[in-house]
Amino acid sequence: MMNISPLACISENAMIGKDVKIGPFVTIDENVVIGDGSVIDSNVTIHSGARIGNNCHIHSGAVISDIPQDLKFKGEDSLAIIGDNTTIREFVTIHRGTASKGKTIIGDNCLIMAYCHVAHDCVLGNNVIMSNTVQLAGEVVVDDWAVIGGGALIHQFTNIGMHVMIQGGTLVNKDLPPYIMAGRYPMSYERVNSIGLHRRGFTNEQINSIQDVYRVLYMSGLNTSDALAKVVAELPQSPERDAIVDFVKNSKRGIVRMGI
Repeated sequence: MMNISPLACISENAMIGKDVKIGPFVTIDENVVIGDGSVIDSNVTIHSGARIGNNCHIHSGAVISDIPQDLKFKGEDSLAIIGDNTTIREFVTIHRGTASKGKTIIGDNCLIMAYCHVAHDCVLGNNVIMSNTVQLAGEVVVDDWAVIGGGALIHQFTNIGMHVMIQGGTLVNKDLPPYIMAGRYPMSYERVNSIGLHRRGFTNEQINSIQDVYRVLYMSGLNTSDALAKVVAELPQSPERDAIVDFVKNSKRGIVRMGI
């Protein structure tokens, strides 16, 4: 049974699932889908193109699927997709896609804390945590299990690998390969995110193999191409090794460097 405040303004063309709770002064446009069991708190605005999964909680003042802040946007149809069991805290803004990708995506089981911004065509994986006031520019990719500290600013087109942890206040202008911690100013590689990996079930052997890869990438004195060749030639194959190699090979902005 739905629990919808009579003070909410909901388009008759919006599709609202079962057992949804909608608070007062919520505005929901047409061409919106909200999944079963979701909670929409007071003063939330959900624009056309929103696709919200099951058991999500969107807190007061959030704005979902507003048009992009991109001068190339010409009013084309696009989406903002939020997966299941995701929490959007107060005053978060999530913009829908442009013609570039057509959709902004946030995965399952994510926590987007207060005052964060997710710009057009960003793609966030599952179990991502963004602390307060993190700002993602357009077309940023954040892989599964990444944790971004409060106040971090992420440059457009940047890729953040899985299980990465970013220190609060960091200016991120390079790609961050999987399993690492990065921060300081200017941003630099700090170490492997071993504590986070242990918490997520990685074995000591897996973590040691990840550390072996990064010793070559960051401490061998080789350039990135030569270091990758050395990793492939000399280190045992593993899913973790291959994930790092593939990420670095496909990086368009270049990866973060080690600090002095």
